[in-house]
Amino acid sequence: MNTLSADQRALVETHMHVVGYHVTEMLQRVPPQVTRDELASAGYLALVQTALSYDESSGVPFPRYAAIRIKGALVDELRSMDWVSRGARRKIREYAKTVEVMTANLGRAPSRDEIAASLGIVTSEVDAIRDTAETKVLSYDAYDGSLAISVPANAPTPEAEVLMSERMLYLRSAIEVLPERLRYVVEETYFRDRMVTDLAEELGLTQSRVSQLRAEAIALLRDGLNNHLAPEVKREEGVKQGAAARRRQDYYAEIGRKVESNVNAARNSRATGSVALQQLAASAAGSPPARAKVAVSNLMA
Repeated sequence: MNTLSADQRALVETHMHVVGYHVTEMLQRVPPQVTRDELASAGYLALVQTALSYDESSGVPFPRYAAIRIKGALVDELRSMDWVSRGARRKIREYAKTVEVMTANLGRAPSRDEIAASLGIVTSEVDAIRDTAETKVLSYDAYDGSLAISVPANAPTPEAEVLMSERMLYLRSAIEVLPERLRYVVEETYFRDRMVTDLAEELGLTQSRVSQLRAEAIALLRDGLNNHLAPEVKREEGVKQGAAARRRQDYYAEIGRKVESNVNAARNSRATGSVALQQLAASAAGSPPARAKVAVSNLMA
């Protein structure tokens, strides 16, 4: 790979957040076995390649050009690890077309036996095709720079959405009352996708110290949430008495007060129901709703 010039390096460093944003968006649409690191690596490589090939005289703003290249690289990365074979994808298309034609001709949804007879297969193969189709979250066919999304088969129930909304409300409150330095490290790394190396330089600390602060914050957040939402799994604390134990208990109490304050603020603005709570929780660290859910998963993993 060619060496980056000073201007190209500046472009990469200034737009690294674009990779984090698109990786976060992509993770909403793929199975949990796809990791952030796998996608981020492909995204950062695409960003570097974009900086090397960018021609300012083209008149296309670099952020827009980079976003297109990054999204394409992420889709290519997903295609390389695709869990649905080409043969299975072809069968899914044939199945869908057959069902559509038969429904139009019959005036009703065809049965499994009717579909099997039309396709010339046994009913067990129809079931297998259905199962494969239901696991499909991303469609790469006819990719035109935007993702063709289908609804996941395991969409959350209303009850699960309410629980998630409550958990995000407590998470937002728990983050807000963290000690200042711990809160800053959490917000910058998980909600703004900043690297540990950048924070270490900014704060004048070693990378290992920043990692320690992040680990300390996550442990405190996890214990704080469990204290309120799942006390039966709250981690045993090493210090039972003394100033450290009192500070931890004060933190738990402060979370409760902050939650109450945030709920009252929502009520005062006439924001009611679980959707309002989710919007309130999603405002943590300036995150939009989709990113808030990712932040919950990352923090509590």
